[in-house]
Formats: sequence, structure tokens, C-alpha cells
Amino acid sequence: MTSSKITLPERRRLNKLILPLQQGPDLTLGQFLKTVEECCPQTAYAVKLRLHEMADGELKDMEYFFSTLPTPFTAFDSEAYKTSVVGLFMRHMLLAYNKLSFSQVYKLYKSLQHYYHSHYAKPTDGQVCVPTLAADDSDMDLTSTEDTVGDRADKEELDTPLHESELRCDNTPSRGPLSQKQAEYFLARQAYLLKNDENKALRPAALQEELNNMLKFNPDFAEAHYLNYLNSMRVQDIFLSAHSLLHYFDRLILSGNEGKSNGDEGYGRSLRYAALNLASLHCRFGHYQQADLALQEAIRIAQESNDHVCLQHCLSWLYTLEHMKGSESTVLTQDSVKMAAHFCLPYLGSLDIQSLVQQGAMQGKAAHKLMDALKDTEILHWKHSLSELIEISLAQTTSIWRMYGKSTMALQQAQLLLNMSSLEPVNFGVHQNNTEAFAVALCHLAELHAEQGLYSATSEIFQHLKEQFPPHTQHSKLWMLCDLKIQFERHMNNRKYHLAEPLVKAMSALNKTEGLYRKAQVLKALNRSTEAYSILQQLQVHCEKTKCTEIIIRVMLSTAELHWESSSFSTALPLLLQALALARQHHLQSLASEAILHLAFTQLMLGIPEQALNVLHEAMEPILAHGAVIDKGRAMLLAARCHMAVAGFRLKGQGHLGQHSAALAVDGLNEAESYFSRLNCKERLRDVHYLQAQLHRSLGQTARSNKSAMNFRLLDQELQSPAPPVFMQL
Repeated sequence: MTSSKITLPERRRLNKLILPLQQGPDLTLGQFLKTVEECCPQTAYAVKLRLHEMADGELKDMEYFFSTLPTPFTAFDSEAYKTSVVGLFMRHMLLAYNKLSFSQVYKLYKSLQHYYHSHYAKPTDGQVCVPTLAADDSDMDLTSTEDTVGDRADKEELDTPLHESELRCDNTPSRGPLSQKQAEYFLARQAYLLKNDENKALRPAALQEELNNMLKFNPDFAEAHYLNYLNSMRVQDIFLSAHSLLHYFDRLILSGNEGKSNGDEGYGRSLRYAALNLASLHCRFGHYQQADLALQEAIRIAQESNDHVCLQHCLSWLYTLEHMKGSESTVLTQDSVKMAAHFCLPYLGSLDIQSLVQQGAMQGKAAHKLMDALKDTEILHWKHSLSELIEISLAQTTSIWRMYGKSTMALQQAQLLLNMSSLEPVNFGVHQNNTEAFAVALCHLAELHAEQGLYSATSEIFQHLKEQFPPHTQHSKLWMLCDLKIQFERHMNNRKYHLAEPLVKAMSALNKTEGLYRKAQVLKALNRSTEAYSILQQLQVHCEKTKCTEIIIRVMLSTAELHWESSSFSTALPLLLQALALARQHHLQSLASEAILHLAFTQLMLGIPEQALNVLHEAMEPILAHGAVIDKGRAMLLAARCHMAVAGFRLKGQGHLGQHSAALAVDGLNEAESYFSRLNCKERLRDVHYLQAQLHRSLGQTARSNKSAMNFRLLDQELQSPAPPVFMQL
């Protein structure tokens, strides 16, 4: 096959593949052919054909292959030019081959045959796949030219059977010992993939097996222990991650010079950053005392070595630790920003500012102040090409707008992040859309689509999330919890409580606070008010300690709904007013609108519909602009009921209706019907048709009344469940 048949993209992919093939671990024939075929199917076919000719032929066929190879010193028009990577490799290979004796050449040929035929050998039933390489992998190694190779080649091959644990199929990694360069290349590649594209890295079990094999031949390989720590973090293995990191400490000390723990380079620098990693590990798992001890050790070593950069990292983790403990860490964060600016560390300074913004959002700072602070950090990001921090900043902005109830702005920021091209160099064919920031943005995007009733688009987003962040990856919990919340809300809106209840346990495993709140919601819907009230009180005490304002407001609203069930509407008023004040204090527009809806409903039940309408008008604009479809439908239905009450409408009477209020009530019910139809909320549609039938009958519109009554009857027969009192629910 001539090189002219290879297209330009295929040639580029092959050029990128050459160096990993030379520096990486030995591959089985199946792995090698699959890798080449992904780059260029024609080249893979040519390689397979040439291997077939040599393995099924005679020794002279292999010798003919080496004789026809272009010489790197004369092949100016081929890929094997003497200064190219291929040329240097071929020169090294030809020199090694020419030094082989006849017995060594014959041994090489037999190993080639075994390498080829073992790939196509089909194991019988009940047997494990035969390994693709012989027990002595060095038979295929042309780099060894010492005399010991000839002595070893003259020995007879031992036909001893292999242990079953050593037998494996072709798609598993090689278990043979790796050279130092191969091991370093493997570790560097896997560490890079874990950071940038975890989905392309080996699965946790496969990577663990390969690392165990590597450590079996070299237990003092410190970098392998560190990669083992990173791999254990993927599956949240507390014991193995801490165990591997401590082994990394030991190996660093063994590999360094005694008494030099403060070196600027070498293992001394790695030692203090390993202590910092140990502190972050304990922080992640909530071991605050152990984290504090490890952090103090890192600070001590960094002070001995006068490493200001490491000390700045330690200061950042110090305020993070204080924040996780629940203490006030704003002063520490501000000091960290000043120190980062003093030592010209824009990365750490930007992270500190983003932490201050997050703390400000939780404390109820105004949105414009937070956005001004983020604007200053974005100038640093673009100035220093800090792509990762740009992504984090956009994801944080999306979350802030979502928290403040501005869905349009949140959607804009999420789309901006997803359409942004990465500034980082991309190696190994990785994609830069697998970071935590992208996961957060996609989860927000899924929630925004679900709120508008676009469940097909939501399922497509989750399908992409499942492919990009498989369940074994560290960021998969984000979309898992988001998916469960969307399913739960959908079932609760449709009043399918038997489908929502099983989701509570799964949510509790991912987030205990969310699980408790959803459990209370289900218990309240099932009329188990005492149990629901007990859980809500417990949850409120916990959230007041952790300063989770959003959950506190939601708990107050749910507690007020429990008072409704016992017709204690006046008792619910103080709770609703407190929730409204707290939401406005923290600028939580969506929760403030929700509190206003509850307040208006309570006033309607207390017999003051005029006041309820005045209150409801404050929330109508933000709900219609940024609210979910279910909230729009509830707001329009409540407004229609208020207009009916103002006009003097009663279910058991035929009072005189004001024309203006009646028209507004009809329009409100029609709009509510369109919203509930978009979500296919049949339970709520049944309530709307019931009110429409009563309203049209009072207005003397018999045809419309009969149509609405027929729709109500059809839905009632389809649902086959007793309809709750329509005037007792929001």
C-alpha cells in the first residue's frame, strides 16, 4: 500500500500515534490492531496482511521484511528520514537486528509466530483465553544486544502450564514488567486523563490491576502510589486513598537524602505537597481533625523551605477547612486574596475571590456586587489564559443566577460555557468538556428544560451526562441527584406519590438534606402529617446550624401547608411572613414568589380575596418571566379563583358575577389549562375543568359548561382516584 492512499486526517492521526506506541507499554496484537484501525483502517489491514505473510510463512519472509525496510540514511522521500522519530526508531531496530545470531533470529521468529497465532486462537468452552505473549517477553525485544541474550536463546523452552490468574483475554492490559520509561509514560498519561478526560482513562478496576502489577515489580515506585491515590478518589475509597498517599510519603523519604526535607526541588517539594493533598483528602471525607494536623505539617515543611507558593496553598485550604467546619472564614479568605496578589499568584487569587463570591451569595449579598467581583476575576482569567478558572467562573455565575431565580440569565451563562472553546492544549485526544464546571452547567440546563416541560430535551441532556460522566466517575453524583430531583418533582406534580416515594431513598444516599426534605414532602402528600412535621422540624434545626437558607425557607412553606390541612390558616400566616422576609433578605426571587403564592392562598381561605389579589400581583411578573411552567399554572389558577371570589362566586350558589372579574377568571383558567396541558398534569387539569364548568354555568354559557364537564368526567374516569377538595389546595 502506498502512502498516497492515506488521507491527510489519517496521516495526522498516525503521526500522533507513533510516539505513544514507541514509549508506551507493550500491547497485545488485538489492542495494537484496534488502535491502528481507529486511526487508519487501510494501514491496519496492511499491517495485518504483512504479519500474516511472516507468521504463516517461513523464516526468510521475516528476513525479507527487514531487508526491504528503507535505510534512514538514504530514505529522503519516506517517513523514515534519519532525523524523524520513525527514522531513529528504525535505525535502532535495524542495528539491533543485525547484531543477532542465527539462533536469536530463529527465536525471534518463533516468538512472532506465537504472538500472531495466539491472537486468533479460540479458547474452548470452560477455558480462559491464552495470553498473547510468552512468559518471557524479552524474546521479542530487539533492544537487548548483550551476549546473555544468546545464552538465553539457546535454552530449551519450558512447557510448564501457567496459573489461571495469569491467563487473560486480549482486551486486558499487559501484566509483564515495564521499563522505567514505559512506566513513567503510562503514569503520566493516566494522570493527565484523570484530570482532563476521566472517561478516556482506564476504568478504576483495570487501572488498579495495572498499578498493582507495576508495584509488584517495583514496590518503591512513589509515582505509582500517588496515581493509586488518585484512582481511589474516583470511587471514594477512603481507606485505600489514605493508604496509598501514606505509602507515597514513605517512598519519597526512602528515595531522598536523609535530613533534606526542605529542598527546593526533588522529593522535598513533593513531600510538602503530599501533606497538602493528605489534608485535602481528609477535608473531602469530613475528617477535620486529621485534616488540620496534615495541614499544620504542610505549613511547617513549607516554612522550612521558604516556599511561599505552598504556604499560599495552605492558607487557601485553611479557610476552606474553617468554612467546612461551619466557622466564619471571610477574614481568612480576604487575607488569602491579599497574599496571592502580593506574590503574583493569579490562579490562587482568583479562586479566593470566587470563594468570597460564594460566601457572599450564601450570606444574601446583592447580585450586582457579586457580579462586579466576578468581572474583575474574569479579567485575570483572560489575561493569563486560565481556561479552567473561566469555566469555573461561568458555572458559578450560572448557579448564582439560578439561586436568585433569574432563569433567563442562568440559561445564557450555561450556554456560554458549553459553547466556549478551551484555551488549554489538548493532548491524547481528550475533550475539555468533562470537568465539574461542565457537569454543573449541564445539570442546570437539564433543570431549566424540565421546568418548562421539555422532558425529551432533558432526557437527551442526561444521556450526554451519562456518557461523559459515567457512574464510576467522581462528578457523576451531580447528574444523578439532579435526575432524581426532576423525576421526583414530575411525579409529585402529577400526584403520583407511589412513584415518587422510592426515589427518596436514592436521594438520601447522595444528599441527606435533600432526601429528608423530599421524604417530608411525600409524607405530607400521603396525609401522614405528624411524621412530616417531625422531619421538617428536625431538618430546620440542622439547616439553621449549616446556614442553608434555601432549605429553611422551603421547610417553612411546607410547615405552613401542614397548618392548612387542619384549617389553621391564621396560624400559617406568621410562618409565611417570616419565610417571605428571609427570601427577600437573601434576594431569593423564586422562593419569595413561592412565599407570596402561599400567602395569597392563605388570605383567600381567610375570606379576603381582594387583599390576596393585591399580594399576588407582586409575584405574577417574576413568575411569568422566570418561573417554571407548574408555577405559572398555579399562579394563574390562584388568580382566577381570587377573581371568582371577588365577584361573589360560590360553588353552591348562583350569585351575581361582575363582568370584569368573570372575564379575568375565564382568561386565568384558560391560561392555567394551557400550562398544565404542557406538563400533562391530569390531576390539576381535572381541577381546572371542574372550575371552568362551574364558572360557565354561572355565566349562563351552557355549551362551554357542558364541554368542561365532559372533560372533567373523562379525566376523572381515567385517573380513577378521588379528587381532593379543589378549594383546599394551592
